Amino acid sequence: MHVSVTDLRADLAAWITRAREGEDVVVTDRGAPVARLTAVEQVSLLERLTREGLLSRPEPGPGLRAGDVARVRARGDVSSLIGEQRR
Repeated sequence: MHVSVTDLRADLAAWITRAREGEDVVVTDRGAPVARLTAVEQVSLLERLTREGLLSRPEPGPGLRAGDVARVRARGDVSSLIGEQRR
């Protein structure tokens, strides 16, 4: 659906309602398209991509906990380690 800027200003609420209902409204100025009025998606990007099959949710699994990973032990203080790296 195309609407001129003048008609859009005269009845903005009706045009917004049409866009909210899913209709694309192309705004024209002297016959040339200048803007498009469309509805804003209410679904999150992740939900939309999942629905379109472009993304899948992770499988539930055991996961890792902080206690499952071995800690790295330093041989000295941080400034000494940085000094060694810079040499």
